[in-house]
Amino acid sequence: MDRNQLIGLILMLVFITIYFQFFAPEPQPEPVSQITQSDSTQIAEEVAPEAAATTTLSDSARARLNEMKFGLFSVASSGQEQVTTIENEQMIISFSSLGGTVNKIVLKEFEDFRGNPLVLLDEAHAAQHIYLDHLSRKIDLSELYFTSNASNSQISSGDTTTLQYTLSLPEGQTLTYTYTIPGSGYEIGMSIDQKGLESVIGQDVRFAWNQRMNRLEKDFKDARNRSTVKYRYTDGDVDELSATSTEKEEATLELPANWVSFRQKFFTSAIISETPFPSGHVSSHIDFADTNAVKNTQMSLTLPYGEFIGNELDFKFYYGPNNYAILKDVTADFSQNVELGWSILAWINKYAIIPIFHFLEKYISNYGVIIIIMVIILRIVLAPLTYKSHMGMAKMRVMKPELDEIKEKHGDDMQKAQQEQMALYQKVGINPLSGCIPMLLQMPILFAMFYFFPNSIELRQEGFLWANDLSTYDSILDLPFTIPFYGDHVSLFTLLMTASTILYTWSNSQMTTVQGPMKSLQYIMPIMFLFFLNSYSAGLTFYYFVSNIVSFGQIALFRKFIDEDKIKRTLEENKKKNANKKKSSFQQRLDEAMKAQQQKKKKGKKK
Repeated sequence: MDRNQLIGLILMLVFITIYFQFFAPEPQPEPVSQITQSDSTQIAEEVAPEAAATTTLSDSARARLNEMKFGLFSVASSGQEQVTTIENEQMIISFSSLGGTVNKIVLKEFEDFRGNPLVLLDEAHAAQHIYLDHLSRKIDLSELYFTSNASNSQISSGDTTTLQYTLSLPEGQTLTYTYTIPGSGYEIGMSIDQKGLESVIGQDVRFAWNQRMNRLEKDFKDARNRSTVKYRYTDGDVDELSATSTEKEEATLELPANWVSFRQKFFTSAIISETPFPSGHVSSHIDFADTNAVKNTQMSLTLPYGEFIGNELDFKFYYGPNNYAILKDVTADFSQNVELGWSILAWINKYAIIPIFHFLEKYISNYGVIIIIMVIILRIVLAPLTYKSHMGMAKMRVMKPELDEIKEKHGDDMQKAQQEQMALYQKVGINPLSGCIPMLLQMPILFAMFYFFPNSIELRQEGFLWANDLSTYDSILDLPFTIPFYGDHVSLFTLLMTASTILYTWSNSQMTTVQGPMKSLQYIMPIMFLFFLNSYSAGLTFYYFVSNIVSFGQIALFRKFIDEDKIKRTLEENKKKNANKKKSSFQQRLDEAMKAQQQKKKKGKKK
């Protein structure tokens, strides 16, 4: 559109506005009827949207516009919004007659990082919509006024209240939302009932939900990296959008889904349906200019038309904490909104770590003390493996003089040295991996903690010693600059963990036969953890620090029980017994492999 056309359009709108404001005759009232395409065109010419934005329309003109936009539903296009607040033990829920939807959730048992009441969603940053196909246009029911049986109330535990919102059309059709709010808990039931709508709507019925995730946690970056949209297909597969991506993420749900959730680090908002959503679309993106929003998330889900018309649609909304004990009872696989790790790590957390933690929680209120007791319990359980590992290292230390002789005997010929070493191991009855395997078996528990502590809502805003929140880092010094890979603060628990790990590594190295570069490389991991864990949960780094302290005690205890002179005598006796013993099949295959390697090496030198 060029400038002349734009000026002409503006002048037309001005003339139309003046005409309707001062000269247009008052139209006679007429019953609501379906509007034809020609009627729509005529009204559009009479009252352009630009004119409506710059002037106050008469009631009749506004009614005609609403009739054009909403058709039969226009009878509910004007009214006064009424907000109803219902409070149970855990939540304060606000409902609006405009759209008949939830427009605010306050979780009573929690606060945000500023110490204010925790507002999970509110009318300014979240909206739920149901769209109907009517007269070839999309009718957004959230723009219409419902009537209700609403009254503000507070529900006692064990009681349930029912709230209804009804939309009535002029020809007797009705649409009713029925909400069921229990006296305790974080779930709200919803059913949709209609009468006669099949004659006025199409088969495309959709539910949409847009939510700007409010900032609730101190560590803004971590909160963003743990917030996403998750969904479960009816085949049992649970998927999610990338939580760490800085680009817009979106996905089309091509299979029926049971539930879709807006998952934040410690809290989730979700819709769950007994009748699967046939298809849908989800997305998330970050508005970096908005420092009060973690992410902006959206879902658009198809509602099954047959169930909608047959009054068989029942939903359930969840607005609450990511507490595994609560989520596992909501619906199938809903507990996956708590990040517990993959495969065996999730299994360890579900069936070992979490039960121990919750058991201790019943009797102890201080979470720092709970962590200390957890370390002791796990160390006692793992003590046989730890003892076996130390015993294996002790045997290797006893054999070190003979192993050094073999190395010196064969010089640079590592293959021959290895063959002779393996033969010696077999004679004395040593498995060279006996010191490593027990340690490897403990690794899954070590890694499971990486998921448990940062995602444990029980630790949120719980203090211990100088840390005022064990779910995030404990800063004893905020730096005026940012160190790459480290951050802009100093975590004391991370420093203590690193120092104790280095000391523990040094102590262990005095008991092993590791030599050369490997002896130095074992100190790199603790230094890496210093950078990697500086912004992690203080509960995690405190756990590792305490674990190192307990390990020192175990080492001292094992040294008293391990008699290296006795071990040496036993190995000498084994060597005599096995002097003429045939090689095991494994040893034979190993020798053959080494010989083949030697021959290959000789051929390479000849060429």
